[in-house]
Amino acid sequence: MPSYVIDEKCDGCKGQDRTACMYICPNDLMVLDAEAMKAYNQEPEFCWECYSCVKICPQQAMDVRGYADFVPMGASVVPLRGSEDIMWTVKFRNGVIKRFKFPIRTTEEGMAVPDGGYAEGPGDLNDENLWTEPTSGGFDTLPTRS
Repeated sequence: MPSYVIDEKCDGCKGQDRTACMYICPNDLMVLDAEAMKAYNQEPEFCWECYSCVKICPQQAMDVRGYADFVPMGASVVPLRGSEDIMWTVKFRNGVIKRFKFPIRTTEEGMAVPDGGYAEGPGDLNDENLWTEPTSGGFDTLPTRS
């Protein structure tokens, strides 16, 4: 189910030229209606349901109708993003509320090693192997078909 904006909560990120959801959407689906100063999903059918916009929205104005494997039928899920973690609040149909807290990141911002600490492998862009293989797979050489 694609993301959607709760109009009553959206303030267009207080009149900036780019909203938080526009900045974070990996598929560039979110746009700002300059007249109404509200964000909206311009092509919901292409939404990946990645929850990036839901997690970053400072007004909690984004929502996604979750699938049953993530959100129990009839429940609602609301993230509250802090500087160090995200608190997920799940409200079930019967009124039970559960909260789960997860860290946003495990490394300091800007300190992640791009290659994960692995040396470049023997492959190239036209090769079927991943860039860090075979080392990242724990092999000296990759297995081959015989």
